[in-house]
Amino acid sequence: MSKELHFFQQSFNGTLTVPGDKSMSHRAIIFGALAEGTTTIENFLIGEDCLSTIKAFQKMGVEIIRTDTTITINGKGIKQLHEPLEPIDFGNSGTTARLLLGILSGLPFHTVLVGDPSLSKRPMDRVTIPLKQMGSKTDGREEGKYLPMSIRGGHLKPITYTLPVNSAQVKSAILLAGLLTEGETTVVEPVQTRDHTERMIGAFGAVINKEGKNISISGKQKLSGANVVIPGDISSAAFFIAGATFVPNSKLTIQDVGLNPTRTGLIDVLKQMGASIITTITDQLGDEPVGTVEVETSSLSGIHISGSIIPRIIDEIPLIALCATQAEGITEIRDAKELRFKETDRIKAIVEVLSKLGANITELEDGLMIKGKTNLVGNEVPSFGDHRIGMMAAIASFITSTPVSIDDTACINISYPTFFQDLNSVSKRQ
Repeated sequence: MSKELHFFQQSFNGTLTVPGDKSMSHRAIIFGALAEGTTTIENFLIGEDCLSTIKAFQKMGVEIIRTDTTITINGKGIKQLHEPLEPIDFGNSGTTARLLLGILSGLPFHTVLVGDPSLSKRPMDRVTIPLKQMGSKTDGREEGKYLPMSIRGGHLKPITYTLPVNSAQVKSAILLAGLLTEGETTVVEPVQTRDHTERMIGAFGAVINKEGKNISISGKQKLSGANVVIPGDISSAAFFIAGATFVPNSKLTIQDVGLNPTRTGLIDVLKQMGASIITTITDQLGDEPVGTVEVETSSLSGIHISGSIIPRIIDEIPLIALCATQAEGITEIRDAKELRFKETDRIKAIVEVLSKLGANITELEDGLMIKGKTNLVGNEVPSFGDHRIGMMAAIASFITSTPVSIDDTACINISYPTFFQDLNSVSKRQ
């Protein structure tokens, strides 16, 4: 589904509430499906990725009922999960695939896993390697590197594993597998990644211990049903936050959004670039801080971005690159090679899309170099089937002199089905 957009001479103004957090929606389903008793999830993200997680557990016999954005899980515990009658299709969801690899490795039955063409190109060996050390019997293309994949689960042993890549998905997969072992499993995390797994599991009655860079979980803990309220997704809010920093005459407030410090790297980076952004924590949902973000048009300057901040901004780098086109001077982004293993090679995708729009941008092996400030122009651009690239191009249309035509916007439903509705609600003629 292609779409032509042109918001030139419009600004971001007003108040917005974004849909529920994708990472937390996945995890709430997982914990609720493993728990005994009823779990209620409010403000669940009804995106295609999260629905893939629901469908996976339904195929294993879990009763999950959806009423708009409220999910009810009638959980009967881990022992009630049964072997699916057909392959589990993860669609495009890397989170579903990697986290469920951890769980399925510890369940005493056989499962076949498939995904769409994009997911089938994404590496799973970063998860299957440590799981095999735990005793997982996993096989797939290139010795378990890619889907389709087969797992004959059960009989895992605890391990201590140092993450070779900064990945919350890998960390969570190992911790979830550890929950199904006898003994204590430890993940050593050299650089902190998003910690929703560690924060949420306590609501279901289990304990994860953290000492410095070591995160440990004891196996065979019993999970109990819980009531979970999901805050707004900061990664969805990011498109509006970023746009409001450089689109003239913008003044925007985003309410009820998650402000977990492992997720607010975009705000920190934009502030370093000179953005006027105010965050206020107004509530606590479980162990997650929630609040308000106020942002207005600012004068941005180029900066160097690398090191420990990268895991906190990995999903927002397309937006940072767009902001950099409107910043004075050079912005250099390094240590971001992980972008090459997303829904597409995002480094190449960012360069191709922004170059077509007139940006002065260079591809680096592990990042990007952008020279600003540049007047962008409209063009026909690909989304590469990547929701974040598609939304970045849509935000760019606010400052292009002619329309931006995006070849495929259906992919945006993966994480933000109401994106264009929300975009229109805060777009005001200057």
